[in-house]
Amino acid sequence: MRILMLGGTGFVGRAVVEDALSRGHHVTVFTRGRSGAALFPQVPRLVGDRDTDDYSALATGSWDAVVDSSAYVPRHVNKAMDALGERVGRYVFVSSHAVYERSDAGPGSTEDTPRRPPVRDTEELFEETYGPLKVACEDDVQARFGEHASIVRLGKVAGPHDPQNGLTYYVRRATGGGRLALPGRPEQPVQVVDSRDAARLMVRLIEDDRGGAFNAVGPGTPVTLAEVIQICARAAGTEVEIVPVPEQNAQGTFFPLIRDEDEWDRMRRDPARAVAAGMPQTPFETTVADVLAWDRERGLPPLKFGFTEEEEAKALAEYEAEAEAGSAESK
Repeated sequence: MRILMLGGTGFVGRAVVEDALSRGHHVTVFTRGRSGAALFPQVPRLVGDRDTDDYSALATGSWDAVVDSSAYVPRHVNKAMDALGERVGRYVFVSSHAVYERSDAGPGSTEDTPRRPPVRDTEELFEETYGPLKVACEDDVQARFGEHASIVRLGKVAGPHDPQNGLTYYVRRATGGGRLALPGRPEQPVQVVDSRDAARLMVRLIEDDRGGAFNAVGPGTPVTLAEVIQICARAAGTEVEIVPVPEQNAQGTFFPLIRDEDEWDRMRRDPARAVAAGMPQTPFETTVADVLAWDRERGLPPLKFGFTEEEEAKALAEYEAEAEAGSAESK
């Protein structure tokens, strides 16, 4: 099949291109041409810019399906659909779990969970607009393509080449072993989907000509934050002792995967529809091992969040001092 990838040199898009090529499909990539030039030398590249509405490279050609992994505002999808016209069969839109109403995301919530109201009066992306802008994108794709629209709602994605380095922080920290300060609760549920599983789902939807919305979440066996860290340690061949420290001991630093308790139910969404449509569920141990290998191969570049070694030592010392003071007062 002929597949057009709108954005394909980053993370999820890269996994989609790799999966499609491995299945014998013919892929064309539409990007700005600013990165990943050495990737997929056998794949035709069309250069354009969605921020400036430059879709001239799409003026000719036809495809059985398009996978849109780089649209964040309605203008992006509408300009792309206008440029493609009737020359594409299926539109696979990469959306987000941020589309769902937060108050209705109970444990086991499905794709039928009410979505947030769409937003169309801004293109500024932040916490309150990201999900509603994706809702507007979904609505426009479905209005134009109907049963030929496939919506893949990604949860937290992890795997090799992850630019956000969310899981990577814990994988790398676990390699050091020892006492690990965690400004969160070990029993917190975590949902992380392997980027390659999400990609396999998208290509499978194209192959099966299947429409609808799908929650792309994982892993297949539910895990807690503590289990994530212990799995990371086993992959690295180390042992860690998790020390839950108060949030104020985190020095105001962002820590990936950690959520407030009122958000925990959003980490328990139901992936049954996506699994039934062909999404694999790679064992979490495999995802962790592959992230560890990739991180080492790229030379362990600095991460922009989490504790430094000095900050972690300070957080542990402060926690121990507070614990000792509390113990003394109780006597």
